[in-house]
Amino acid sequence: MASGLPSTAGLARFCQKLKRLKPLEEATMETSLQRCLSALDLTLLGVGAMVGSGLYVLTGTVAKEITGPAVIVSFTVAAVASLLAALCYAEFGARVPRTGSAYLFTYVSMGELWAFLIGWNLVLEYVIAGAAVARAWSGYLDAMFDHHIRNFTEAHVGIWQVPLLARYPDFLAAGILLLASTFVSCGARVSSWLNHTLSAISMIVILFIIILGFVLARSHNWGKEEGGFAPFGFSGIMSGTATCFYAFVGFDVIAASSEEARNPKQAVPLAIAISLGLAASAYILVSTVLTLMVPWHSLDPNSALADAFYQRGYSWAGYLVATGSICAMTTVLLNGLFCLPRIIYAMAADGLFFQAFAYVHPRTQVPLVGIVVFGVLTALVALLLDLEALVQFLSIGTLLAYTFVAISIIVLRFQKAPLSSSPSPASPRPAAKEYNSFSDHIELVGTEQVPAPEPGQLQPALRPYLGFLDRCSPGVAVASAICVLVASAITLGCVLIFGDSALHLPRWGYILLLLLCSIMFLLSLLVLGAHQQQRQQDTFQIPMVPLIPALSILLNICLMLKLSYLTWVRFSIWLLIGLLVYFGYGIWHSKENQRELPGLTITRYVVFPSGSLEETVQVVQPPSQVPAQEPSSP
Repeated sequence: MASGLPSTAGLARFCQKLKRLKPLEEATMETSLQRCLSALDLTLLGVGAMVGSGLYVLTGTVAKEITGPAVIVSFTVAAVASLLAALCYAEFGARVPRTGSAYLFTYVSMGELWAFLIGWNLVLEYVIAGAAVARAWSGYLDAMFDHHIRNFTEAHVGIWQVPLLARYPDFLAAGILLLASTFVSCGARVSSWLNHTLSAISMIVILFIIILGFVLARSHNWGKEEGGFAPFGFSGIMSGTATCFYAFVGFDVIAASSEEARNPKQAVPLAIAISLGLAASAYILVSTVLTLMVPWHSLDPNSALADAFYQRGYSWAGYLVATGSICAMTTVLLNGLFCLPRIIYAMAADGLFFQAFAYVHPRTQVPLVGIVVFGVLTALVALLLDLEALVQFLSIGTLLAYTFVAISIIVLRFQKAPLSSSPSPASPRPAAKEYNSFSDHIELVGTEQVPAPEPGQLQPALRPYLGFLDRCSPGVAVASAICVLVASAITLGCVLIFGDSALHLPRWGYILLLLLCSIMFLLSLLVLGAHQQQRQQDTFQIPMVPLIPALSILLNICLMLKLSYLTWVRFSIWLLIGLLVYFGYGIWHSKENQRELPGLTITRYVVFPSGSLEETVQVVQPPSQVPAQEPSSP
């Protein structure tokens, strides 16, 4: 072999590093964070994260520029798509009660590289979400004072004419982010108390908007004289749905906070279901009354709800709405800044990000370095960048995270349960009897009784008909079906979104391609459904797997394809930066990488509540996870 070229074995080991999995037993171990959040706390965290600028700003923007009154349909479809993703988050949050959200879920099921990219994507999502909400917050407050703040800034600083930059630096938005970061750094209890107070005020204002809005409703605002219910057609509704995902990005804060929940197995699924239902109801009802109060084309995108009441002569109601919007958007800021440092903390604790971000303050028990650094970074983004350029950028990150979580659910359901995940780890009985997929053994024809099949194996009742699937190596049929499922979902999404006009196919060719993609999608579902899944009685599991995750994958892909190509270009640049960070730092400092090096001593940072500084623990790892293909020493 030529000198300097990597060997085949070396390339194989390198590729093996990229798909290392985080053990589930480690993902469920004790935490250095404080478990102090109840189901009510988690529910209000979710509501506070979802009901904010999306309700007070996005509703008017989408209704006027994208959908018209059909914004109701867009919010409904976005809520359904979010529900499919939320069920996946609920199962993972209950089963793996650790901080990290989609990053951790991907790590335990799909591998290290994908996990890092999803975590990197979540960082972008929360930074942009915080900056966008802060600018919307300052815009609403500025509107309450007749835009004196904006006029003062433009007069003394000037107007910027630079692409992607705002017209002027928003010092008010940056200031509220720094103030919110200060509150979050005081601990989970302080953040939760402030979130409760502001969420209560926001919900009261929303009820007022709905009641008074229906009193002032005029049905002719949906009539033909005003453009009709869906003036932009089906394409406008789908584009609006892709943008409306911005409204529901907050429920994953519940899964990301599961490490601080008292009883995550019950509290996380319950909180996700209730908070998503409340948020969806609020968005649908408020968008209904908004487009019935005034014609959709007369809305002010920057402050639609307050302006609608002004147009109807209820200026006092406009001030009340503006006050409620300030409270709601403040809760979104708090929740975003609460979740972002915990994602960074999870990545740093696994060695994939810089170790300083794994520091947890011994008194407040929060990841203080992450709060400070990324609080300042979010403030800088809000200070300089334009709000409209951020919203679609946020949607693509959210949809990609949802897609990977749905894929992870399918992967994990067909994996063999780890031994340490048993409800009775001290039991000395064999694993075959301790980890059955069903409570009883399945008895076949004859007198011989065989154990229940393990996850990933073909169900015994189907073996006489689908025996050819059993001839494959263990797991090959399931892995192939998952790959075909994702590929067919992408192809089917392209056919549905771009249609025969963009593909330049004859009508019969378009229909044939649509049928072929649909058949491959359904066949992959049938193959997966024929195999045994994990069954756990003590944690929440979503029903109809793999159907519900597969529908979530398909819908998320369709919505991503509706976003502009510039959004994809910016997102690709961000992912390239992330790859540089991973291959320059994360792959070498990963805890899983250290385990693969036999006989080495690993320094692990553990924060004890009683200590004032981090303490280091020396752990010698046995060479138990060295890849089997490595040649042994002579």
